[in-house]
Amino acid sequence: MSELNNQLWTSADILRGKMDANEYKNYLLGLVFYKYLSDQELRAVYEEEHGRVAEYPSREEQFLELLDWYDDDAADIQEIISKKLGYFIEPNHLFYTFRKRASEYELQISDIQDAFIELGRQGEHFTGLFDDVDLTSTKLGANAQQRNVTITEVIKALDEIDLFGHDGDVIGDAYEYLIGQFAAGAGKKAGEFYTPQAVSKIISEIVSIGQEETTPFHIYDPAMGSGSLMLNIRRFVKNQGQVHYHGQELNTTTYNLARMNLILHNVEQSQMRLRNGDTLDEDWPTDEPYLFNAVVMNPPYSANWSADNKFLSDPRFERYGKLAPKSKADFSFLLHGFYHLNEKGTMGIVLPHGVLFRGASEGAIRKNLLDMGAIDAVIGLPANIFYGTSIPTVVLILKKNRAKRDVLFIDASKDFEKQKNQNCMRSQDIIKIVDSYKKRSDIPQYAHLADYDEIVRNDYNLNIPRYVDTFEEEALIDIVALSKDITDLNLQIKQKEAEFLDMLNKLAITDETRDIIEATKSIFM
Repeated sequence: MSELNNQLWTSADILRGKMDANEYKNYLLGLVFYKYLSDQELRAVYEEEHGRVAEYPSREEQFLELLDWYDDDAADIQEIISKKLGYFIEPNHLFYTFRKRASEYELQISDIQDAFIELGRQGEHFTGLFDDVDLTSTKLGANAQQRNVTITEVIKALDEIDLFGHDGDVIGDAYEYLIGQFAAGAGKKAGEFYTPQAVSKIISEIVSIGQEETTPFHIYDPAMGSGSLMLNIRRFVKNQGQVHYHGQELNTTTYNLARMNLILHNVEQSQMRLRNGDTLDEDWPTDEPYLFNAVVMNPPYSANWSADNKFLSDPRFERYGKLAPKSKADFSFLLHGFYHLNEKGTMGIVLPHGVLFRGASEGAIRKNLLDMGAIDAVIGLPANIFYGTSIPTVVLILKKNRAKRDVLFIDASKDFEKQKNQNCMRSQDIIKIVDSYKKRSDIPQYAHLADYDEIVRNDYNLNIPRYVDTFEEEALIDIVALSKDITDLNLQIKQKEAEFLDMLNKLAITDETRDIIEATKSIFM
């Protein structure tokens, strides 16, 4: 277990029993984020004097250096660090200060509340970020003293995490760990679905193919969750500093989580455009840019939406003549994302298998998409790889203005490693999918490139088993050899029975054993 996971486990232990996992993850992630901002400030102050170094001194030394500068010229340090980081946290509000007070049991919840309020005043990007960290909740303790004790212990545990030493997506990794360990169902509440890193990598790499050198690169996630699906694109484009992130999220808690995540990844405010809103009810964005190089999405599966007739004249849906049913908004999310894809871009969306074969209005929408050649690939994923749902899912890859109308089918449903609570896709499974997508050719029992006529013959049904035959014939039975084996086995049985009867005949018969011996012999007669 990594250091991050160890300390999250310890911190969660303090809160577990007081509230459910979906609530305490908000406390832990909010405080981890605030610690990151605080520790980043300490490092930034040190770098102003010494430059970047291979190894930084202890936070105590960094803190003393900050205090010296602050005591000498508070206005000067505030101006310089604010320009560099976009914020400045006063020394008495730093997480390190909270940790020192916690060690002496002098920390007051009001100190943390004041710090959150002060940070929220430093720019729109910090406004409301800590609304879900309710430090007055009686779940932390029945009275102020008990709440102070609870938060004091949490602060001490979280302070052990070295956020700069963690190789990866801190918020995303922490979120995935908390859900995986304590709240397998938490990812499903309020429409939240966290996209596992394996699936994020598959989608990110595929949508970046042919666009690796595009600058600026604009990516859009209309159901962004924690934002990790968008952030993965940086692995596959050459100019990471020119990526612009556009995202929308209905759930306010998750929206704040995404904002934290992007800030943690040093995304400039000018390259971050996020909105807390209903993707389906009201189109967004409508101002430039509203067409993107890549659209990525893992929306809530088969969610409800209004399906009001007014949407038949909405530019996102009008060309398809039908609306997704009220109880299954899957195609509404898909069409929204596809509408916002630019002419040369690529879209990747995770959906349940039902979108491949369900009829009525969904069948009409699917036919329309296939007729225009919009569906580029269908990738079947293993079951039980998502937190909050065990159903098997599929990744649909879409493009605009394709010259052909063929569809590549990949069945990756059997490629995974079974772990304690769920299945996990390995690095070789991811590589196999992406390589197969690039080659776009048939692979026995794994991939098939179906032309448009084949799809029409299947009545526009995209169910993967119709195209990829994974059936494995059982080995033919050699009847002659089997007959010989049975004959030999019968001879061996007869021989053993004869030997056993011979042994019984040699036993001394008494009044007590006569009936038992005769009964045993009768079995073999």
